[in-house]
Amino acid sequence: MILQNSYRVVLFKSVNQTMWAEKILREKGIPHKLIPVPRQISSDCGVCLRVESGQEEHVRNVLVNVEGFMEIVPL
Repeated sequence: MILQNSYRVVLFKSVNQTMWAEKILREKGIPHKLIPVPRQISSDCGVCLRVESGQEEHVRNVLVNVEGFMEIVPL
């Protein structure tokens, strides 16, 4: 069983920026999944990237300079 807190979501300002970040993570070999933004985080439609919590700092270092990067929050 996987606990919810074992994941983080990476938020961006737009879908296009999220898709760009997904490409970067794929090229770097960082496990991730493109998912809808959870309702508890935002009622807006959109997508975000789900990553394992153990990868949070690595993901932050890779994506910090990507335009539109907002934050990484617990799921």
